[in-house]
Amino acid sequence: MPGMLFVTRNRVPVVRKYYIRPAGAVARHEFHSERERLGDDTGSMPRRRPSVSSTVRRLLRDLGTFVWLGLTSRARLAAENLFLRKQLALFQERHTKPRRPDPATRVALVLLARLLDWRSILTVVQPDTLIRWHRQGWQLVWRWRSRPGRPPIPADLRRVIVTMARANPTWGEERIANELLLKLGLAVSPRTIGRYLRHARPPRVGRPSQRWATFVQNHAHAVLACDFFVTVTASFRVLYVFVVLEVGTRRIVHWNVTEHPTADWTIQQFRAVITPETVHRFVLHDRDGIYAAEVDRAITSMGRRVLKTPVRTPQANAFCERLIGTIRREGLDWLIPFNERHLRWILRTWVTHYHCGRPHTSLGPGFPEPPPPSHRPQPSGHHLPGRHRIGATPILGGLHHEYRLVEAA
Repeated sequence: MPGMLFVTRNRVPVVRKYYIRPAGAVARHEFHSERERLGDDTGSMPRRRPSVSSTVRRLLRDLGTFVWLGLTSRARLAAENLFLRKQLALFQERHTKPRRPDPATRVALVLLARLLDWRSILTVVQPDTLIRWHRQGWQLVWRWRSRPGRPPIPADLRRVIVTMARANPTWGEERIANELLLKLGLAVSPRTIGRYLRHARPPRVGRPSQRWATFVQNHAHAVLACDFFVTVTASFRVLYVFVVLEVGTRRIVHWNVTEHPTADWTIQQFRAVITPETVHRFVLHDRDGIYAAEVDRAITSMGRRVLKTPVRTPQANAFCERLIGTIRREGLDWLIPFNERHLRWILRTWVTHYHCGRPHTSLGPGFPEPPPPSHRPQPSGHHLPGRHRIGATPILGGLHHEYRLVEAA
């Protein structure tokens, strides 16, 4: 049966644990102890490790025993000490192997070792073992004290991030970070925002060809990229949308909708975009059959050079392809246009938001049509300016929101 051994050294009570068994059961105990430790082929499993709660309860019980012993009379404590020493000597003579100490016993021994000279009275384990336990405990304490990571951002800012993410399900970390910086003056890293979003967006993979990327970077303000995409109305009517993007500023300089895109209609769209006052030198489009030979001749007659992408290489026109993907992900994938008029209203509303209210990472971040300097908020770290609150304007019925600082009433 298990028991407690209380000894004193220099008037300080010490707790030792021992186990009393009949002499005839020693061999059987050693066999079962080895069986519990290693397991056997009969289906027995190693003994389950004690939980943290049970370890804490045992430590509290030992602490209570230690306090009670401190209140016991000296004569009684000395008699009990001698009585238990005699019993412990018998077990040492019989070479009885004790069980492995549990975590609670290890912690108790390490703490009690700070109160006395434990090297001369330690018999349960080797002195090196007790030193190893102490080092392991110190490693756990130091690991807890040196937890990695920065301190969390303010709770109100975390609520703003979560609110913006829930109200705008298509926004990612960079978009929310740009909204906070450009419109509210709150500087938060996109990686920090990602920690507070439940569903993280997958990272972008791949990049356009270096050759095309270098060319576009050097001629971005002189390149117009154009393309068609298709949308379907509620009555299953197919409509074609034509967009022209200025690569340097990311502005949508022109867009239009038609049910029958012909070469004459396409030429008329380029005539509305390319004027003598514009400084664009190149027009980039793919090899779709809509761009007939007469379309390229008309563009050349306007003093512009036509750049055709390689065959089956949409990444060569990555800027316009990305714009079309943005229109779908942030607008048309969430709405069903009833007719052409309804589609024009959706595009008109979204293009206005795209130019003035949607931050673009490639612009710094910034806007294609930035507000005047007097309307730009000054960065203020993680706190809102005094006497201001956050105002939200719904776009497309609440599919997106534009945030701004307004004076508190």
